[in-house]
Amino acid sequence: MSRPAGNARLKAARVAAGYPSQQDLADALGVGVRQIRRWESDTPPWPHPDMQTALVRLFGQDLAALGFTAPDGRDQPAPTRRRVISSTLAAAAGLATVPRAAAQTRQPASVAADFESVTRSHRRLYWSVAPTNLHPAATAHATLGCALLPETAGATRQRVAAALAETLLLAGRVEFFDLQEPARAQDTWLRALQAAGEADDSLLGAAVLAHTAFIPGWAGQREQAVERMVAARTYARRGPADALMLAWLDAVEAECETRCGNTRTALNLVRHAEDVLAADGDHGETPEWLDWFTPVRLAAFKGNTELRAGLLPQARTTLLAVLDELPDTDEKQCTVILGDLAAVEAAAGNPEEACAYAVRALDQLEVTWYATGMDRVREVRRALAPHQHETCVRDLDDRLYGWSTTVSALAR
Repeated sequence: MSRPAGNARLKAARVAAGYPSQQDLADALGVGVRQIRRWESDTPPWPHPDMQTALVRLFGQDLAALGFTAPDGRDQPAPTRRRVISSTLAAAAGLATVPRAAAQTRQPASVAADFESVTRSHRRLYWSVAPTNLHPAATAHATLGCALLPETAGATRQRVAAALAETLLLAGRVEFFDLQEPARAQDTWLRALQAAGEADDSLLGAAVLAHTAFIPGWAGQREQAVERMVAARTYARRGPADALMLAWLDAVEAECETRCGNTRTALNLVRHAEDVLAADGDHGETPEWLDWFTPVRLAAFKGNTELRAGLLPQARTTLLAVLDELPDTDEKQCTVILGDLAAVEAAAGNPEEACAYAVRALDQLEVTWYATGMDRVREVRRALAPHQHETCVRDLDDRLYGWSTTVSALAR
């Protein structure tokens, strides 16, 4: 006699969702492994109401699709909120929403690792690849992630959603910092927040919300920026966030306050961030994706705030130390630091030194384009208007409006 197959549907859904053993699923649901064995038997009992909801939420399928037969008169649990979020993400990506009855395709658990590997590659490529080349790849990867979500469940679905959130966060960073398209970045970050909610990843949610604060912050809209930072800090507490993440939130808020003209408040926030890093309490682990912030980057925030506060000697000292400590691979940030040093010298009435730093920034921009860095150079040139007839300023103009630099700027 052949051995009974048991509830093959539930077993297949369990494995595809990333729970290779019955014990793994039991742990995820908070039940004993004996209960899972009963559900995967030839005659699985109808789950209790709380377990019905948990199973539907975990696997994204109704109980009939999971191999359960409802007793007469029993209702199925309603679709979960996560299904609604997935549909919203799919619609935003331009994908047709798959009808519930037709959504039978199930990806294997390995799809999560494969999708994550591309996300990690894009994260590393951001620092060297031209934004106009990286952005289409990242957005295409995000479209794939939106298509995969309805085809995954459980731990697999959660991992795909988290990688999708990170991909959308990266795409928004390119749009805001590199392509200077804040409205587009706002839409992308909204989708990133939805994906972070799908993954139930509070730290990713905090990172996305803090990035959205840059948009009103850079526009001088302080109330909106502060409101978004309050939301970001709320999500970070749920994480819980580690010292580096908490310091970065201070740095983001400091930059927004600086842009809104509140440099004293900004410097207080920077000092608080320095204290957080110095204490380095046991708050949590640093997320792998938090690669855009380090103690050196905090010092860069500080130097810019000191510059805008008119504390020129302090700004010069801070920024020179940053330039000395900045890794060679941090080419984009290098253009920003050189631009800020040029601004310090321009404000101090040293046009030759200002032009020398600005030219160094342009040299780097020809290697790695960064719109934020070019903005710094243009600000310096405007500040040098009283010295525009001096040779060093004319030489700067020759570089600033050379064929390659002008074409690159206009193309972006």
